[in-house]
Amino acid sequence: MKFGMAMSVLAACAALAPSAALADDPRDPSMQSAQARARDRAIIKRMNQQQLAYVRERDARIMNDYRQARSGGDGYASARREHARDMAQWRRAVAACNAGRWEYCDN
Repeated sequence: MKFGMAMSVLAACAALAPSAALADDPRDPSMQSAQARARDRAIIKRMNQQQLAYVRERDARIMNDYRQARSGGDGYASARREHARDMAQWRRAVAACNAGRWEYCDN
């Protein structure tokens, strides 16, 4: 079963290899016309613009999260309060366990 899957992957890679090898080949017959090169440039430009829009949106989201965290945004502040509450409860349980109250030693 594994051998068959490996052969399928190898076959898929072999099928893709010739087109990948011609990607930057100046002798690529499909890129000989000015029209084909212009179409290729337009595709690449569109892909670059889409990637730029994605990166800008992602960076804006990251900066917004950062600003909220720095200004003590509600989610960050409540998470800190909850963590502090949990730590205080844990410290009380440790102290009780150390004092001999064995029911607090389970956690």
